[in-house]
Amino acid sequence: MSSDYNESQIQVLEGLEAVRKRPGMYIGSTSARGLHHLVYEIVDNAVDEALAGFCNEITIKIHADNSISVEDNGRGIPVGIQQQKGIPAVQVVFTILHAGGKFGGGGYKVSGGLHGVGASVVNALSSWLTVNIHTDGKVYEQKYSRGDVLTPVTVIGESQKHGTYVHFLPDPEIFEETVFSYDILKQRLRETAFLTKGLKINLIDLREGLEQERTFHYEGGIKEFVAYINKSRQPLYEDIFYASGEKDGVLVEVAFQYNDGYTENIFSFVNNINTADGGTHLVGFKSGLTKTLNDYGKKINAIKDADKKLSGDDVREGISAVISIKVTDPQFEGQTKAKLGNSEAKNAVESVLSEYLTYYLEENPSVAKIIIEKGMTASRARDAAKKARELVRRKTGLENTRLPGKLTDCTSKDPYECEVYIVEGNSAGGSAIKARDPKTQAILPLRGKILNVEKARLDRILSSEEIKNMITAFGTGISDDFDIEKLRYHKIVIMTDADVDGAHIRTLLLTFFYRYMPQLIEEGKVFIAQPPLYRVEKNKQHYYVYDDAQLEALYNEIGKTGIKDVQRYKGLGEMDFDQLRDTTMAVEHRILKKVDISDAFLADEIFSMLMGDSVEPRREFISENAQYAVMDF
Repeated sequence: MSSDYNESQIQVLEGLEAVRKRPGMYIGSTSARGLHHLVYEIVDNAVDEALAGFCNEITIKIHADNSISVEDNGRGIPVGIQQQKGIPAVQVVFTILHAGGKFGGGGYKVSGGLHGVGASVVNALSSWLTVNIHTDGKVYEQKYSRGDVLTPVTVIGESQKHGTYVHFLPDPEIFEETVFSYDILKQRLRETAFLTKGLKINLIDLREGLEQERTFHYEGGIKEFVAYINKSRQPLYEDIFYASGEKDGVLVEVAFQYNDGYTENIFSFVNNINTADGGTHLVGFKSGLTKTLNDYGKKINAIKDADKKLSGDDVREGISAVISIKVTDPQFEGQTKAKLGNSEAKNAVESVLSEYLTYYLEENPSVAKIIIEKGMTASRARDAAKKARELVRRKTGLENTRLPGKLTDCTSKDPYECEVYIVEGNSAGGSAIKARDPKTQAILPLRGKILNVEKARLDRILSSEEIKNMITAFGTGISDDFDIEKLRYHKIVIMTDADVDGAHIRTLLLTFFYRYMPQLIEEGKVFIAQPPLYRVEKNKQHYYVYDDAQLEALYNEIGKTGIKDVQRYKGLGEMDFDQLRDTTMAVEHRILKKVDISDAFLADEIFSMLMGDSVEPRREFISENAQYAVMDF
């Protein structure tokens, strides 16, 4: 390799070449997440028209060839010559990065869009893209391929409609996955409709065998969003609090309702962008809620001790809330726009919330009493949980190889090479101990099913022996005390039977991690082991397969004649330790599924629905998804 480094090695990527060269920089990844992000970029442009007051309907279609079209009834992208570039404005929008109506030109007061590069990035990463614009009685069209212009802007007909129609096919040269998921799009579009009061969004799937359509239209806006969040929970009262106002140029909307659960479910948005990591607007909501409820509680003498006050955790227990703000110049921390940094947003949200909530509590004393009593009960439980937390804090370096709960530790002390298998039952635990690599793999058997944390406060959770054993083994602490830097194993592997009970245990464990140790999932530390379902032997060779479809494929490959034995594993305990090692635990052969929560709202919805008290949403979920279940007789 030459050590020369000179001017000939400096590469300049012209136009949209940079996008195709490094797509992950612009859309996050080239996996399914990045694929769906293309749709969101075009939809966000249409939503900006709605936010500006010029569009009230958007239609998204998945076509038979898996291409996508997005149509809105906004003003239509301008087709006149753009002065700086000397080409039609629509061509500028679709072929030049950092071009559009969102950069101070007065096109939009507020807008979303991830980096202001949406349309051109989608164009660059599509095999082909066509845009049609209905404006001034005419239909204009321009066609592109992988970012290059194929045709000039041309009048192709007359029309009395107005708006923009974008139709594109993602480039298989770029994306690992090119098949769109109706359910993923449905979730995001429903959320967008909730946040844009009055906007109608249609989603239509035209693919053969997958034909379906849904319309999302919520005149109640984020109040209906809160009702949707709470549909799997039991609200403590009927009304949903709502406040809206403007301060320092920030438009604020807040809605919330309390339920009988013990976790907070707060979703925050800026210009319709989900700020998963919160930011100043969320800080303003929390401080405004805590101060206003404490002031009211003392005023009605519900909080009697002068030195006593409800903490933020107390007043947020069981709350489902949505905070949505619109700001002209949002300042985000990081490229993913997951956290807002505008200082004025904190004061705006706090001010609007405090004013409306003070009035609401005075006007609704019965609801106010329920909310204050909920907080007081949470405060008493918090004191009990604090004592319980002290009992499970890890005070030593866990030098002993076995802890209560029968943890069989690994010999390595390097967290980055250590992993712990959480195993269902002692018999499977015994096999796993024999099958493991003792240097790097620890085994923690569970005795039965752990507590359903969706239905318990922290003090009760911390009295559960199985949960205490996990917390102690992980070394991180829990909830407010959680510190991922103290994690002793950088892979936590759930290994349960491939049956209904095993699935239930997995769900209970994931619910616990999601609610009280979410960083484990966010940091990619939680995995699910995939043990085989069958062992097939033929001609002294054995094959492991993981489901019935793979079994059928294997039969087609090797033929059924001459098969000596087909073993069906009903549980991990039925596997010899060497079989468990070779198929499920040995690093070179095993299959692990990483648990990923890319959509916190969807995750919260599913966990609450599966593990909560409301039966009807769970019945609906089972009915809708039964066709995808693998029946195990």
